[in-house]
Amino acid sequence: MAPKSLTAASLAALSMGLPAYADTTYPLTLQNCGVETVIEAEPQGTVAVGQAATEILYALGLGDRVLGTSVWFTDVLPEFAEVNASVVRLADNDPSFESVVATRPDLVSVQYEWHVGPQGIVATREQFGDLGIPVYTLPADCVGKDNSVGVDGTRLEHFSMESIYQGISELSQIFNVADRGAALVGDLRSREAAAIETAAALDLPDGASAVFWFSSAEMDIDPYVAGQGGAPAYMMNALGLENVVDSNEEWPTVSWESIARANPTVIVLARMERRRFLADDVAQKLEFLRTDPVASQMDAVREGRIVILDAHGMDPSIRNIASLEVLAEALAGFSLE
Repeated sequence: MAPKSLTAASLAALSMGLPAYADTTYPLTLQNCGVETVIEAEPQGTVAVGQAATEILYALGLGDRVLGTSVWFTDVLPEFAEVNASVVRLADNDPSFESVVATRPDLVSVQYEWHVGPQGIVATREQFGDLGIPVYTLPADCVGKDNSVGVDGTRLEHFSMESIYQGISELSQIFNVADRGAALVGDLRSREAAAIETAAALDLPDGASAVFWFSSAEMDIDPYVAGQGGAPAYMMNALGLENVVDSNEEWPTVSWESIARANPTVIVLARMERRRFLADDVAQKLEFLRTDPVASQMDAVREGRIVILDAHGMDPSIRNIASLEVLAEALAGFSLE
């Protein structure tokens, strides 16, 4: 099952089969991450702080309104390569407040509250508000989540794709393209259901489990792995896998000794272009698993039950569905009955 993607042409074709949507009425008031956000008029230009926000805007056919982008983990989706080439990359990682403001955006579209939020490392909402620039943060990073606890926040409620669909719908409303938002959500929902059906047909054994390894600050210290409640936990639950990591933090550090004792059925590794840490390189992850005296003893390593997923597909984003598809296909190939 190869991951599918929505091009501008296919999105337009899907939209033709949907009911007509009324134009957005401005000023538009939304409750966004607990903050009343007012959009005075249809934004003509936005800066995206976060790859997930950027790719949703591209998927909605709004690439010509993206004045700048930042915070990238991996290459842009192939179908957006052309439009992305014409968008200014303000920073591969964290942009400065000054660089965002210099583009004169009508809106700042944000993936993570830790970039723009109460203690935002780029800025606070108030700093942009003082300049008359509203901020919209993807709900996936704040719905049922406390971002004041832990490095990446703590989930109070389990992540579901509904928060992604909410973000798509609200951004499409903000930019007055609600029909495109409905078409994109409809396509993702149908693919989500198909991937879950594929896994359900496998009849996985009781206790089948997984661990998702994102990265590590150093190769020989505890790795950042997926906790309970985030996007990887959603995938595991949807496909019938138990998460061997018992933490509500988004990406807690857990010792390899603890992971090895749990002996996960499947190990999922993040592949990314980012090189903040040595373990960002998936080849380094694979070498560690093969040679570390503890990790190498896990059954999943010995028997090759390792799945490589796009790193950005492990964070809440439209890529979660493609990751769900890849993982379901991999499980089918492992013969776990």
